[in-house]
Amino acid sequence: MPVYEYECNNCGQRIEVEATVKEKEKGLKVKCPKCGSEDVFQVFSCFVMGSDSGNDSTPGCGCGGGSCGF
Repeated sequence: MPVYEYECNNCGQRIEVEATVKEKEKGLKVKCPKCGSEDVFQVFSCFVMGSDSGNDSTPGCGCGGGSCGF
């Protein structure tokens, strides 16, 4: 199940939400567990991908844009 990351605009708390793609498409109601604010924004993280062969240990960026420093 995908994990979506959010950050609270009020207190800066990072929030991880597990939800199906279908649930995400319907709209998630994310509330900060620290301060209770619903003023949150989604954070898009980079993930590391390996090669299909499993022999390449060079990290790559899953975002496709190279903006993550990989």
